[in-house]
Amino acid sequence: MDNAISVKSIRLAKNKHQGSILIFEVVAIFITSLVLLSLLGYASQQLRLVRSSANKELAFHIAEAGANYYEWHLAHFASDYANGTGQTGCNPCGPYVTDFRDTDVNTILGQYSLLITPPPVGSTVVTIQSTGWTTQEPKIKRTVTVRYGVPSLAKYSLLTNTDIWVGNTETVSGEMHANGGIRFDGTGNAPISSAKSNYPPPPASNTGYLCQWYHGCGPTQKPGIWGAAPASTQAFWQIGVPTIDFSSMTSDLATMKTDAQASGIYLPPSSAQGYSLVFNANATVSVYKVTSLLAHPSGQDVNGASHSEDLDYNARALQFNQALPTNGIIYVEDRTWVEGTVAGRVMVAAAKLPYNAATAPSILIPNNILYTAKDGSASLGLLAQQDVLITYSSPNDLEIDAAMVAQNGSTERYYFPGNIKNTITIYGAVASFGVWTWNWNSPVNSGYVNTVTVYDGNLLYAPPPKFPLSSAGYQQISWDSN
Repeated sequence: MDNAISVKSIRLAKNKHQGSILIFEVVAIFITSLVLLSLLGYASQQLRLVRSSANKELAFHIAEAGANYYEWHLAHFASDYANGTGQTGCNPCGPYVTDFRDTDVNTILGQYSLLITPPPVGSTVVTIQSTGWTTQEPKIKRTVTVRYGVPSLAKYSLLTNTDIWVGNTETVSGEMHANGGIRFDGTGNAPISSAKSNYPPPPASNTGYLCQWYHGCGPTQKPGIWGAAPASTQAFWQIGVPTIDFSSMTSDLATMKTDAQASGIYLPPSSAQGYSLVFNANATVSVYKVTSLLAHPSGQDVNGASHSEDLDYNARALQFNQALPTNGIIYVEDRTWVEGTVAGRVMVAAAKLPYNAATAPSILIPNNILYTAKDGSASLGLLAQQDVLITYSSPNDLEIDAAMVAQNGSTERYYFPGNIKNTITIYGAVASFGVWTWNWNSPVNSGYVNTVTVYDGNLLYAPPPKFPLSSAGYQQISWDSN
């Protein structure tokens, strides 16, 4: 009996021990399963993150590919902002959705959607917004925004096709270039370049530019740029740079005339002395016909020719007052006086076609021309087929906010002996085919003693309407992504 009990107890104890082992194994398996499930979950999560990251990166490259494609499109179709669809009047244009393929296996990896914002009037800046996504995770999107613009030829604060002299009372802020030689006695803060390595040529040569007598030159050869400028300014001097083709400054006057007749302001020959344009701060322009002139002494131009004609208007008759045209073009086939406060984007062209030096009109500036704001919202171009002239009776202190171009003549103030003014300030740009000057001699005995030229940086990509553009095509201005 005791034996039986003992065996039974042993068996019970053995079963109990085996049951304890089984529970331990179950617990161990459960814990291991939890760990494995956690590891599998973590691994799955990491795999999803890797895939998501890869798709996000791929979506970025797809978006960038869309922006690159439209840069190529603009290079071939510069004025098509609708991706070849013929869509008009859109702002922005699109969206234009395109498949992005792996061409090796002809598989669609994703798509990009393009929104194109055309440039506003007078600007060349196009905004391309490209959004990309993958076929695997279309909800993950990346966007690239790029701005491209065609630079205008208003790159220089001063540009001339011939020689130039910047006196010791003159300051140039912004780039300056002359196809001829430069005497520079003033101050500057940007590249100052001459296409000449030296001038005049060596005595044995009969070609090249001669350093002009009115620039204070003697018989000896001068380097392309010389003068008494401070060392800080001389550090900007560059000689022997490529010549700038001044003919590229010539806008398509025939097209400009057609545009003015269609939806701008077109003024035919006045049968009087010309027209006076007065810009107003409320974005209008008052147009007068000049019926008589104010007498003043004779003057002399930069070519040594005498001028007995009077430059200031006396009596005027108001023709009309109207809002600035939507296309910003004012085309005048007569001599034109310009002044006032500019509140929009305007190009004034004074020209007669075909060009004839005897009849080509000039633009005359008798008073201040000011912008309502110097933030690019106001921009004025003055394109004279002949000269841009400051009149005899101009103010003692004169400011001109404009991009001025004298296509075949000069931007100048005639030499009126003893008629001395104080300061002229140019905010914009000056391009003169012939010699540029607002004053005469050193010390100054005619014109403005102090001249300050400040470049308007907005002109590079947002010039006045129809202002001549560079042949370089679109250039990237900014790039951004999310």
